This record gives sequence, structure tokens and C-alpha cells, in this order.
Amino acid sequence: MTENKTLVMKFGGTSVGSVDALKNAAQIVKDARAEFSRVVVVTSAMSGVTNLLLDSAARAAKGSMENLSALESNLREKHFSAADSLVADESTREVVKREIDALIHSLVDLCKAMAVLGEASPRALDTVASIGERMSVRLLGAVLNSAGVKSRAVESTEFVVTNAHYQNAHPNFAATTERTRAILHPLLDEGIVPVTTGFIGATMEGAITTLGRGGSDYSAAIIGSVLPADDVWIWTDVDGVMTTDPRIVPNAKTLPEITYSEIAELAYYGAKVLHPKTIRPVVDAGIGLRICNTFNPSHPGTRLIANAALASAAQNGKQIVKAVTAIRNQRLITIEGGGMLGVPGVAARAFGAVASTKTSVPLITQASSEQSICFAVPSESAEGVVNALQNVFAEEIKDEDIDRVWMTDDVSIITVVGVGMSHTPGVAGRVFSQLGNNNVNVYAIAQGSSEVSISMVVAAEEADAAVKALHELIVK
Repeated sequence: MTENKTLVMKFGGTSVGSVDALKNAAQIVKDARAEFSRVVVVTSAMSGVTNLLLDSAARAAKGSMENLSALESNLREKHFSAADSLVADESTREVVKREIDALIHSLVDLCKAMAVLGEASPRALDTVASIGERMSVRLLGAVLNSAGVKSRAVESTEFVVTNAHYQNAHPNFAATTERTRAILHPLLDEGIVPVTTGFIGATMEGAITTLGRGGSDYSAAIIGSVLPADDVWIWTDVDGVMTTDPRIVPNAKTLPEITYSEIAELAYYGAKVLHPKTIRPVVDAGIGLRICNTFNPSHPGTRLIANAALASAAQNGKQIVKAVTAIRNQRLITIEGGGMLGVPGVAARAFGAVASTKTSVPLITQASSEQSICFAVPSESAEGVVNALQNVFAEEIKDEDIDRVWMTDDVSIITVVGVGMSHTPGVAGRVFSQLGNNNVNVYAIAQGSSEVSISMVVAAEEADAAVKALHELIVK
């Protein structure tokens, strides 16, 4: 055992989503305890539960309560059957079931209140969404104790302190550090494994908040950074970060190592393995991060390492291009007109209009002539963004300084990532030659100054062909 070494392990929804998955998770924690003297477990809700909760809240807000009885039965069956199978001690099992049942009753009461009011506030939705994790933590804590791992369920609302930006809250790191150490260190000192909720926190006043969908990864990184831990392991249902989506390219491989800057690009540009916010706390704290498969625990997974080490290896001839991702269901929006040339503030006004629609922009490009600005937005937001831009630039459109604001049909953003691309001559040429040789047309291009990635916009129907073509650069 590594004395006084601290490990934070996060289990995703599929990793705790069934009796077999929970058994695997318990064994993984048991094995980790043999290696690390101090272990903290962060758990997601059981797979599918959060979607079920939010769907029920949305129905209730529209006045429909027809599904509440089925929802209660579904949640009880899912959690109680796992408790019956995996929690040996009868009194412990009954306590856990009572606590979970109380949470289900509180959910039903919340949905009934939403139905009466005819609305679901962001604060109410966060409370509803939190219930999946709050049930899961009690179940997993009892399963671990039954498996011989001394553990205690603790809701992260007790120590992850956030602002009141419901549904996408930001942690107060100073307050979180103080409370996390005060609550978790005594348990760790006693050899107890704290089992805590991912995804959720609370304001200073105690109101439940969520960190955004997929926020359990972020929770693990926050807790790991403030304890501080020596390592954070993210347990999911794949063998780590892959060179691309294996559903598109069957011979995609797991990357044994990846840099912080590479994983940040991949997480942002569509790789589903890691929540984009996870990387920052880990980097700032200088602690390790590993992505592993609950269902294949002997696989080493993917380890994050410092940028410099891998960049050096890559530039010595190893994998200049490391991975390829695709973001689908996007549209390109273009503002164009000769009257924009040299006029200050056009971009600021344009993106102010986009921000007013609460839309995220994953890609921006502008020609040096300054006669057009082009950017991508999710397809479902495109029409609202175009309307907002037409309103903001109504005078310029009327005076013909701006010719038009328009959007394309659906497109995909294809991104090639690799820290070895930085300062390596000819990479962009190889990328575009590869696409040209496979008859893939590129609508727009963007590259950051870090040169870790190049993003290209292609027609939606050419996305798979683009990914397959660019993946060949990795295996060559």
C-alpha cells in the first residue's frame, strides 16, 4: 500500500447502472484500497436516471402527472433490486431502501408542485436532477460496506460550495477547500472511504446546485484538487481516450498517453470521454488523471501527462496527429458586406447578439479582408441567432453596409488533434490533401495559436468520410 497517498475515483452512470456494474465498481474500490491508503469515491446517478428525472419534471411543468406512478415504480425497482442483490445485512439494506424511498417521495412532491405552478425554475430543476446522485451514493456506500470496504455516504452538497448559477454552477474554490478538508480528511484518517455525489453542490445558503450535465467528472477533479489527491481516476465504459469514434472507424485505438492540451481540445470538440471542465482543476493542482474502463479494469486506460514530454516524443516521429473528432448538428452563420471593412466593433456587436441567445460558439473564422465573419452554432439555435443578428444590424442591412446574414444547412466540425503538430512543417498540407484525395469539401477552417488542433467544417453527409480519411494519418 502507498502510505498517505490519496486517490479520488469517479464512477460514471454505466459504471453503477446495474447489479453487475456495481459489483465491478466495488471490486475496483477494494483493489484500489490495497494500493492507496486514502480513497474517495465519487458516483454518478445510475445510468438513465437523470434523464428520467428531468423528463418527468418537464412533463410536470406542462401539467402532466400521468407518468409519476410509473416513475416511482421504475426508480424503486432499479435501486431496490440492486440493494437486495448486493447488500447482505438486512438492517443496512432496509435503511438504504427507506432513505431512497424518501428521496423518491420528495421527487414526486416536487413534480406535483411544478404541475400546480405550471413551471419548473432552474433551482427546482437542479433539486430534481440531484436526486439521482443522492440515491446512488446511498446504494453504492452500502454495497461497498457489504463488500468489506469500510465506507460512508456523504452528499457533496455538504462541502462543494458554488454560486447560485443554477444548472451550471461554478465552485467557490476557497470555501470548497475549507469544507472538503474539514469533512473528508477525518474520514480518510480513520480509514473510511467517503462515497460522495458527483454533479451537485450547494450555495453558501445550502440551496442545491448542479455543475452542468456530465459534471461528475468535474466534481472528481474539484475534490481531487482541493484535498489534494495524488491521482484522479475516471471510471467509464470505454478503455480510455480513443483515436476516434470506433463506430466510424472500427480499427480506432486507445491512446495510452495524452497531454493536457490535447484532452482539452478533444473534450471540447466532441470526445465524450471527459467533461471539458475537468481538466483545469487537475492541471492547476498538478495531479495525475487517468481514464479507465469499469468493465475492463485490467486495461491501463489513458493517462494524462505534461505537454512537453509528449510533444518531444511526437516530434521525434511518433503520431504527429493523435486523434480525430466530429461535432455534428451544427450550422455555419455568415455576416457579410463590404461596409464592414475597417469598421470597429462589428465582431463585438455580432457576438453580443449571439450571447443574448445563450448560444455557445465552437468555431469562428474571419478573412483578413474583414468583409465577412463566419462562425458555427448548434443547429437548434441557428434560427434564433440569425434573427438576433438581423435585429442588431438592422440599420446596416437597410443601408446595405451588410449584404446579408445567412446560415448553411447542417454541417459537422471535424478536428484533428496532436501536440506534435505544433511547429511541425507540412501538417496542414497533409490534412487538406488527405481530405481532397477523398473528395471531401471544406467550408471553413480554424486553428488556434497553440497549433494543437486544426478544425474544419464539412457537409453533414461527409462527416464520416472526413473522419475516416484523417484517421489514416494516425495509422500511417
